[in-house]
Amino acid sequence: MDLTVVAYAVYLVVSVALTVWVGRTLSRNGRLFIADVLRGDEKLADAVNHLLVVGFYLVNLGFVALYLKNTESVPDARTLFETLSGKLGVVLLVLGVLHLGNVFVLSRMRRRSMTERRPAAPAPQGWAPQGRPDPRGPWTPPAAPAAPTAP
Repeated sequence: MDLTVVAYAVYLVVSVALTVWVGRTLSRNGRLFIADVLRGDEKLADAVNHLLVVGFYLVNLGFVALYLKNTESVPDARTLFETLSGKLGVVLLVLGVLHLGNVFVLSRMRRRSMTERRPAAPAPQGWAPQGRPDPRGPWTPPAAPAAPTAP
């Protein structure tokens, strides 16, 4: 059997297995993150998570398929390992970049969601009556001048 075919087979098996493992990890751990971003809407979080994972699989498996072709034949075991390590290294780098891109987008979504959830600053309240502590702090306004009394 030609070692080039063996290289193709090993490359495909390992690449697809790594893609599925990373995709499942992203799906499982990203779901909670997305649910938080979407303010607890579980159905929408599941839908968005599924769409992200499908996109991840399509992009990465498409890359794996396009990167399968080897221009040189594989005459011996040493070349087989060198070819596989180069191809799998590139696949791992692409998986890592896609993963980091996914995390970056999700963190931006979460940051935006947290900013929108932050309550507005409370409206200023009136002056606290003299002699009673101000609930906003230790400072109280000065007393108003007394009205003149008639003799």
